[in-house]
Amino acid sequence: MKKIASLSLFIWFLIIGLNSGFAQNEKKDKVLVTIAGEGITKSEFLNVYRKNNVNSNVLDKKSIEEYLDLYINFKLKVKEAEDLGLDTVKAFIDELKGYRTQLAQPYLTDEKMVEKLIREAYDREKLDVRVSHILIRVGPDALPADTLAAFNKITDIRNKIMGGANFGAMAVQYSEDPSAQDRPASPKRPAMKGNAGDLGYFTVLDMVYPFETAAYNTPVGEVSQPVRTNYGYHLIKVTDKKPAMGKVQVAHILIRIPANASPDDSLRAKDKAFKAYKDIINGKDFTEAVKEYTDDKGTADKGGVLPWFGVNRMIPEFIIQVSQLKQKGDITPPFLTTYGWHLVKLLDNKEIGSMEDNMSDLKQKVIKNDRIVVSKESFIDSRKKDYHFKEKRKKLKPIYELIDSSIFKGKWDVAKAANLKKPLFKLAGKKYTQYDFAGFLNEKQINGLPENFQIYVNNKYKAYVEETILNHEDSRLEDKYPEFKALMKEYRDGILLFELTDQKVWSKAIKDTLGLEDFYKKNSNDYMWDQRIDASVFTLSNPAYVQKTRELAATNTPSDEILNIINQDTAVYLTIIRDKYQKGDNDIIDQISWTKGLSDNFQKEGNTVFVYIYDLLPPQSKTLSEARGIITADYQNFLEKEWIKTLHEKYPVVVNNAVLESIK
Repeated sequence: MKKIASLSLFIWFLIIGLNSGFAQNEKKDKVLVTIAGEGITKSEFLNVYRKNNVNSNVLDKKSIEEYLDLYINFKLKVKEAEDLGLDTVKAFIDELKGYRTQLAQPYLTDEKMVEKLIREAYDREKLDVRVSHILIRVGPDALPADTLAAFNKITDIRNKIMGGANFGAMAVQYSEDPSAQDRPASPKRPAMKGNAGDLGYFTVLDMVYPFETAAYNTPVGEVSQPVRTNYGYHLIKVTDKKPAMGKVQVAHILIRIPANASPDDSLRAKDKAFKAYKDIINGKDFTEAVKEYTDDKGTADKGGVLPWFGVNRMIPEFIIQVSQLKQKGDITPPFLTTYGWHLVKLLDNKEIGSMEDNMSDLKQKVIKNDRIVVSKESFIDSRKKDYHFKEKRKKLKPIYELIDSSIFKGKWDVAKAANLKKPLFKLAGKKYTQYDFAGFLNEKQINGLPENFQIYVNNKYKAYVEETILNHEDSRLEDKYPEFKALMKEYRDGILLFELTDQKVWSKAIKDTLGLEDFYKKNSNDYMWDQRIDASVFTLSNPAYVQKTRELAATNTPSDEILNIINQDTAVYLTIIRDKYQKGDNDIIDQISWTKGLSDNFQKEGNTVFVYIYDLLPPQSKTLSEARGIITADYQNFLEKEWIKTLHEKYPVVVNNAVLESIK
């Protein structure tokens, strides 16, 4: 609850924008108001005022005066929070730090590169690509010798293909992607026929970024150069590119061909598929045809309807046929795949839409995708140039020699590197030594799987350099970006004000029950009921019981007895709601004459409704329990006004009326 209130308050602050940022030429600027000894200049106030008033081109006297009062009260509360030391409390420091981490992210990213990646993703989304590939596995952190061996192997395969060898045959023979070869049956799955490297269709963000880039940049019919991903080296042959299918929903009929089917079995399946197609063309409803013909038990009782899918979710033969359906309701002729014969009906489709339609979704996907590494690397490279980064990677050699298997158990001792003092790199004039890096290794070590010591150190060194650069940039954000400094001040002051207002007003009004009761007693006449009636509303769904119910109500028979008499067994014909009503509470109550006894019958939504009035109640004060919500809110307003009054008494406020008049 507190977090929700906090967020709401932050929104309020960001709308009102009560910050002191973007003051210009303060030394030459005249002071408009002095609050607790702090001078606020004319330009500083106007910057805040204009930021939060849409029609700020016209300086309205009343608006400026009201806004100045708000601003003064805000500053007084922040001053009080600071004097109470709330800005030194650990919880405050941690919360502000958390917000700063979030707010700093856009400043620690190459936003232009992100925009470029989004545009690239959208342009690629317009095409579906079909490729085959050959994979030679090598890990991302492999030793140089292993990497070279994998590269030489994939290069040799490419040379054979360029010399005329069939790509599919090479995939079956050499590819280390298991899907390329036939796989025998196992206890967990049936036998599976290999795809000879054919991955089918995909679109943007379906594959890892380097693979995707090579596929989109390679012309149809050609084979790429070796492409490195985290899986190893790939050769990619592009077999098709077509306009994007987007997302589709279809219904289908599947006529299966049994495993090891005879030619007669295959022919019968084909004849069945074409008979179904002929029936549909001649007017048979597709859903009825599904019931009669399909062998897909999973969709038979759903009219053959499949879930929404994109190009990467179905085999390419299926995608080719579906992509040719242009209008909702179009049906493919029977076509054959490894699963059997299919007929497909297009039910609905979602095209990719405009760049604007896709912007938000694409941005989220790009940020979470492996391609964001490109943006991070671009940012790091630019900061290396800005801060004159220079390194001596050869100085890592002594650290290689100090690392042993204990580091993979979280037990490596940094004291081993105590004598390593030579600089590894220089950033913004500061040197970072071997021992500094050893401290980083010591801090980051965790229990994990053993790996090559040199590769481990190289990866950690890269991470150390990046973290050092980001930390340095982060430490300079307030100096480099005035708008960031101002935003941080907004959040700082906002958190302080929330905490203190919670103590002085919100929580106090809820916890101070004696104060709330005293406030209610002094102001009870402000919380009045209008004239009301004590009445029961009778609603009957069965007209046969209306007269009987009216007779029982007229004799003041208790409601429970009436309900037992009318609602026999499990049948519920009657409901009775007794309450105290005022005008506007109930439309039937508003229609009747307010006299004691039975009202006439009314018809409402097929029911018969009448009212029995027991008593007429004059206007009277609401009890505290009846109006606790609004009374508590008013008590909070009272507490805040009293608090502001004491703040004005405690901290002097001096307004320079001459400067204020110059604004008006």
